[in-house]
Amino acid sequence: MSGPTQPPVSTPATLQVKVAAKRTEAQDICSLELVATDGGALPAFTAGAHIDVHLPNGLVRQYSLSNAPSETKRYVIGVLRDAASRGGSTAVHDLVAEGSTLTISTPRNLFPLESAAPHHLLLAGGIGITPMLAMAEHLAATGGAFTLHHCSRSRARTAFVDRLAAAPFAAHTHHHFDDGDAAQKLDIAATLQSAPAGTHLYVCGPQGFMDAVLSAGRAAGWPEEHLHREYFGAAPTAKADDGSFELQIASTGKVIKVLPDQTALEALHAGGIDIPMSCEQGVCGTCLTRVKAGTPDHRDQYLLPEEQAANDQFLPCCSRSKSARLVLDL
Repeated sequence: MSGPTQPPVSTPATLQVKVAAKRTEAQDICSLELVATDGGALPAFTAGAHIDVHLPNGLVRQYSLSNAPSETKRYVIGVLRDAASRGGSTAVHDLVAEGSTLTISTPRNLFPLESAAPHHLLLAGGIGITPMLAMAEHLAATGGAFTLHHCSRSRARTAFVDRLAAAPFAAHTHHHFDDGDAAQKLDIAATLQSAPAGTHLYVCGPQGFMDAVLSAGRAAGWPEEHLHREYFGAAPTAKADDGSFELQIASTGKVIKVLPDQTALEALHAGGIDIPMSCEQGVCGTCLTRVKAGTPDHRDQYLLPEEQAANDQFLPCCSRSKSARLVLDL
């Protein structure tokens, strides 16, 4: 997610929803249609928004809304059963059924469309198609110019393929299958080169796919502010040589020690400091905390490189410290 420079955000409000429908969208991918338990309207959202879903096993996970933002009575999310899941996707597939009641957050958008862009290039890898669907629905409804490319391992593993084929923007959509012939595979460099001047790029999907797209954009000279991304998860960041360090609370002078096998966020919570959290992987920005002194060891996927270099904020859920102490603006 492109990380705006901002203070930590507050914990979003929650609401109760019912699973009105659970459908198989592709191999290992299901969708949930969520409606308000009272049958009323749901809070409005914008294309690119996500919700936190409180799962039956106690975990909280983030899922992008994939339906048209103009819809007021439902939210639709898509979930991949991930073999490397930490329990979230497995819970959705195995523990959530039609008729289940879930607690969710109100929508938040850390991956918005740039309204002033003359053209939008939407690049999705696998389940990364979910926020792109809402973007395409909104752009098609409002007359925005866009092209959507969806890369996936095979047609059998391509979620929402029938929905895209029947959509009024089907002509703007291109599928690329890893097991297909070479001619239909996505040429990232050529796609970027042929984009109209001023195009904004949006990418979501597996880490390797996103890294390839963003690297190609930077190599082609695209301005960083035209490159928008959303990460669904972060790679493990723990290191064998992680040591302890201290966190000092600027307002009180209180010092909290972070142990080698403990995250800074865990240490803060254990010390009675209430920091809002959500993904616990450094991708959503919920726990973003200001740093007044010291040098963070940034391990997140949220802050832009220049924001990390400023060293005046960090994500305590995953990042650590290069200095013996960080002084936090808390």
